[in-house]
Amino acid sequence: MVDYHAANNQPSAGGAQSYMVQENDWDRDLLLDPAWEKQQRKTFTAWCNSHLRKAGTQIENIEEDFRDGLKLMLLLEVISGERLPKPERGKMRVHKINNVNKALDFIASKGVKLVSIGAEEIVDGNVKMTLGMIWTIILRFAIQDISVEETSAKEGLLLWCQRKTAPYKNVNVQNFHISWKDGLAFNALIHRHRPDLIDYDSLRKDDPVTNLNNAFEVAEKHLDIPKMLDAEDIVGTLRPDEKAIMTYVSCFYHAFSGAQKAETAANRICKVLAVNQENEQMMEDYEKLASDLLEWIRRTIPWLEDRTQEKTVNDMQAKQEDFRDYRCVHKPPKVQEKCQLEISFNTLQTKLRLSNRPAFMPSEGRMVSDINGAWHTLEGAEKGYEEWILSEIRRLERLEHLAEKFHQKAAIHESWTDGKEAMLKQKDYETSTLSEVKALLRKHEAFESDLAAHQDRVEQIAAIAQELNELDYYDSASVNTRCQKICDQWDLLGTLTQSRKESLERTEKQLETIDELYLEYAKRAAPFNNWMEGAMEDLQDMFIVHNIEEIQGLITAHEQFKSTLAEANKEREAIQSIQAEVQKIAQSNGIKLSGANPYTTITPSSIDSKWEKAMTMVPQRDSALQEELNKQNSNDSLRAKFATQANTVGAYIQEKMEEIGRISIEMNGTLEDQLTNLKDYQKNIMSYMPEINKLEGFHQLIQEALIFDNQYTPYTMEHLRVGWEQLLTTIARTINEVENQILTRDAKGISQEQLYEYRASFNHFDKDHSGALQAEEFKACLISLGYDVENDKQGEGEFARIMSIVDPNNSGAVTFQAFIDFMSRETTDTDTADQVIASFKILAGDKNYITAEELRRELPPDQAEYCIARMAPYAGPDGVPGALDYMSFSTALYGESDL
Repeated sequence: MVDYHAANNQPSAGGAQSYMVQENDWDRDLLLDPAWEKQQRKTFTAWCNSHLRKAGTQIENIEEDFRDGLKLMLLLEVISGERLPKPERGKMRVHKINNVNKALDFIASKGVKLVSIGAEEIVDGNVKMTLGMIWTIILRFAIQDISVEETSAKEGLLLWCQRKTAPYKNVNVQNFHISWKDGLAFNALIHRHRPDLIDYDSLRKDDPVTNLNNAFEVAEKHLDIPKMLDAEDIVGTLRPDEKAIMTYVSCFYHAFSGAQKAETAANRICKVLAVNQENEQMMEDYEKLASDLLEWIRRTIPWLEDRTQEKTVNDMQAKQEDFRDYRCVHKPPKVQEKCQLEISFNTLQTKLRLSNRPAFMPSEGRMVSDINGAWHTLEGAEKGYEEWILSEIRRLERLEHLAEKFHQKAAIHESWTDGKEAMLKQKDYETSTLSEVKALLRKHEAFESDLAAHQDRVEQIAAIAQELNELDYYDSASVNTRCQKICDQWDLLGTLTQSRKESLERTEKQLETIDELYLEYAKRAAPFNNWMEGAMEDLQDMFIVHNIEEIQGLITAHEQFKSTLAEANKEREAIQSIQAEVQKIAQSNGIKLSGANPYTTITPSSIDSKWEKAMTMVPQRDSALQEELNKQNSNDSLRAKFATQANTVGAYIQEKMEEIGRISIEMNGTLEDQLTNLKDYQKNIMSYMPEINKLEGFHQLIQEALIFDNQYTPYTMEHLRVGWEQLLTTIARTINEVENQILTRDAKGISQEQLYEYRASFNHFDKDHSGALQAEEFKACLISLGYDVENDKQGEGEFARIMSIVDPNNSGAVTFQAFIDFMSRETTDTDTADQVIASFKILAGDKNYITAEELRRELPPDQAEYCIARMAPYAGPDGVPGALDYMSFSTALYGESDL
């Protein structure tokens, strides 16, 4: 016989040796108790078979089937996972003893002292020694590693049972014998971990056999724990065998311990998948919002670039109203969408960095920079469209004024030319006396003078028509037709005038007598009459001005005109005195006048009538000019009101932009306090909105008054709108930055003191207070924090690595958020691809692949289907149909090319 108690010299770990000695110092005489021996035989046999069946075999008789040592060695290989020396296959006693010795040597190598157990006793089929050896194996490989709150082995297993059964009525586990007789403790253990298998409330303490059989059957059917005890044996024994109970209970511990590991692994995977699903949803939301915004911009820009001209000022003012509606109603929600898009993008990138995921790259054309570029193009189109509308209104105003002026002058000219063609074609001189012919000739000379005086008006009509054509007047065709008719008639009048003059000159030799006074009257009356007609035309002339200086210039010109009226009245009196002298001579000499002045159609009464009419027009012109002066004064008041409000708003925006810049650098207190203060600050800014609306009201009044310039302020409404939008966007971005810092702090476990330290270091090296560190500033900051990034080769490599993390876009600058992300990554732990792969391996039962059935069993339905849809088929040689590759899937979650 080999005494392994004396032969074993290998050390054992911690308290394992002491409890093993204690457990081996058992009362072997008690094994002679038939009830205990029967319980141990059944329990130990079932325990051995639960492991041997993994190797495709089992035992029937525990003292007989281990005698040759072969199944004993196989059992040790299965439960240890190690290879034993090659067994001897001979049938002789010596071969059996050698095999058993190899098994006992292996047990001793694991730190177990086998007291008085020899190979010869096992080979001889000694029941007491065989059961003792199996109990020693159970202690070493099934119970020794149990640890609960720094207690191990038997005490640890007992504490585990007490903890798990504590909430259950009628259960009080104090040992491994009589505490288990009524079967309630077994049922409580199963119900605690699998409440779906046991209806605990239906069990009765006074029916132990039913309770025990229920627990044994459920364990065998659902938990893969073989039935190691008989209910009748336990109930019929005063004190059930402690070793049998411990062996059976240890199987429950290992079964539920594995389930707990699987649950932990499943929870880890669920957590990772939940993060991934949330991130994917945010990516989809970003893509949709970006697509919708870009599509709106794409639809809006052609409308803003449309330069279809309108025919009237009212039509263009309707377009201006549509544009104002776009600015006030349609665009502001899109400004909010653009701001929200940038905030969502920044939040998503922060979450991806915090969960060790690769940065989100939107699809082509949907980057924030692309949206900013499209927005810039939109604003450029807006500015161009607004300028075009204003220029078109000016052009159409000018066109309407010119068209009215054209038709007024044309009407005056046509009124003057009415009958002139017939007059020039008549041949009255053929039957006239000499004096009459001379009179006709003088009259014709006066007509020529009148015709020359009207040449300027014809030229003005042609010039106005030419300008209307150049300005693309919509009714240019009718203007051109009328102008051409006037010009053709004017040329004909010139030809007819020349022809009549020649005819009269041919007969002048027969005409000697002429009334000089009539002739003088006619010559002076004609230009004076033309002057009066020109003056009345000027007094009726329409005018358009845009500022006080222009209307004051017109008033000055009108005052100068009025200053010439006295001299003109003298000329009128002089002309009238000529006619009076004719009457006087005729009366004095008894001359009978034939009637009208033969040299002119201008009568003294017509001169007086036109003079009186002109004199009534002068105060009307005074009133019109004064009304326009009042209008321009009102416009100037509007300019002043707008300028006062614009200067106030502009200064406010500038002040708040500088203030938010300081706040983002000098913020104190906790992040939550900073966030609260920033949101209060944002509310305070938004409370200024009525002032903006007030300014918009002034701006609308100015546009309605067609005021195009303002010398009282350097600000335009467009500049202030852009500044206000920029202020709101800056505040929103600053709030988002603090929210991301809170998200980083909570996700990474960073303390408030660490954040203060990071902010202090960042601000110290941010010399220009730009909110970002240049590469050299960032390097100095890292050196101050203890990083070795000096200018040697190794330090430059490390600095390049860090820069690739904090500045993946190679912009050359590091934001505070990127700095916080880097520092939190350096100081905290996060889930990694290795951890996720290890979790999947637990769920797969240590296989290199996993099946859809296993995923559906261990994970929630939606996340199980998420994995199944994305896992590639497993290509390894040890796979089975339907096997899935969880390693490449886990790697892809973190964007890594390999582990």
